[in-house]
Amino acid sequence: MKKIIFITLGYLSFFLGTVGIFLPVLPTVPFYLLTAYLWFNSSDKLHNYLVNNRYYKQYIQEAFLKKKLTLKKLIKILIFLFILLAIPAVLVNSLHVRMMLCFVYIAHVIGFYIYFYRNK
Repeated sequence: MKKIIFITLGYLSFFLGTVGIFLPVLPTVPFYLLTAYLWFNSSDKLHNYLVNNRYYKQYIQEAFLKKKLTLKKLIKILIFLFILLAIPAVLVNSLHVRMMLCFVYIAHVIGFYIYFYRNK
């Protein structure tokens, strides 16, 4: 029963991750990582399919596991993140919310820099 639940949830997270490639509102990386975990613990065949998938290789393996993220891709990620955080900043008339969103964006910029470009 556990295996069936993991496989089903893995399909759902794989679908959401793939949709996230085309819709910037859904994060691709967390969904693909969740899929890898679920399928690793339930099916060798599905796990092998995932790690050999071109999207997994592009978004997870190259970028986050091997830390090979080009500056162009990093800028693209940060622009999408800025747009996503700017939407609630414009819609909500609260200084505290805007300050928190600004802090979150700056934390992402610093975090990406430390993760990808420090110690190179």
